[in-house]
Amino acid sequence: MKNPAYIVGAFEHPTRKAEDKSTAQLHAEVAFGALQDAGLSSSDIDGYFCAGDAPGMGGLSMIDYMGLTKLRHYDTTESGGSSYVIHVGHAVEAIMQGKCNVALITLAGRPRAEGMQTGTAVRSAGVGVPDESFELPYGRTIATMHAMVATRHMHEFGTTSEQLAWVKVAASHHAQHNKHAMLPKVVTVEDVVNSPMVADPLHRLDCCVISDGGGALIVARPEIAKSLNRPKVGVKGWGEAYKHQNAGGIDLTYSAAAMSGPMAFEKAGVKPSDIKYASIYDSFTISVVVQIEDLGFCAKGEGGKFVADGNLISGTGKLPFNTDGGGLCNNHPSNRGGMTKVIEAVRQARGEAHPAVQVPDSSLVLANGKGGNLGTRHGCGTVILERE
Repeated sequence: MKNPAYIVGAFEHPTRKAEDKSTAQLHAEVAFGALQDAGLSSSDIDGYFCAGDAPGMGGLSMIDYMGLTKLRHYDTTESGGSSYVIHVGHAVEAIMQGKCNVALITLAGRPRAEGMQTGTAVRSAGVGVPDESFELPYGRTIATMHAMVATRHMHEFGTTSEQLAWVKVAASHHAQHNKHAMLPKVVTVEDVVNSPMVADPLHRLDCCVISDGGGALIVARPEIAKSLNRPKVGVKGWGEAYKHQNAGGIDLTYSAAAMSGPMAFEKAGVKPSDIKYASIYDSFTISVVVQIEDLGFCAKGEGGKFVADGNLISGTGKLPFNTDGGGLCNNHPSNRGGMTKVIEAVRQARGEAHPAVQVPDSSLVLANGKGGNLGTRHGCGTVILERE
């Protein structure tokens, strides 16, 4: 077993609107699902990882609620939607340091049931947050921050709305095979660019869905992974990085994946051209284009051309991505998409994706998560997984 730790359990909650479940219950249900997938029990868990979506004080309430009585280590690193990709790397490091043997990572939330207006509402993070007084008066929203990035990318590199639309088209081609996908209908480039404008130049179909649900992962040390009757998916490389405003000296054309990606590739000892499948955080179509460039799948500024003409569609394109439909078509639980990116990467590595979208020889896959606002401050996590 040549990798330092293995993902032995993965589970995605099937619900997309949880009107009859609490957030805590959703966390418990995805944890149970991942344990069943791995063939383990809660008494085997001695490490727990969660982020700001977990109700309670830094996860302490969830530890009690789920009855994790054997816990020796827990981690509440919070970086928005990228947290769970970063948690995978942290779990590997904790296992390597002897802090735990079997780590559970959970995500869950119910913004759809709660009627949360996510991407287009001006929201404050609270009194005392240092950036609020400088940005909130200008009507900062998640959609407008990403639209700023798209506008700059178009200005710098000639990227077009039609090229961005191809990201949504690819996601929809995959979502049609996912019975749980919120938007399973295949769309065209014309459908995307003719949909209502949300934040110029981003249209409604350039934006991800809002959904409830969640997911969980279990990371274990090699000896335990070997004892389980499950495919061996090793964590071969991992990296995390953060990007901030830099006192106004900010280049909107790149993301923190430009730092987290090279870290993961260096650890794994592989290069972008070795990757057979990629899960890329897709809160907006522009997010995918920028991350694909930053991860080295194409040169900076060439992302629009790279994603065009079906190049992200499984069975057709050079880089199959988000074969579950991703955040653009399948789900975006708790407005945090990193967890489901890792889950679909695990499915691909195991050969358990839907047959219509399963990538042949997908023994080496990548998942990249982004959390925060692409146009302001955010964090990225990258993991490279290998099927042994």
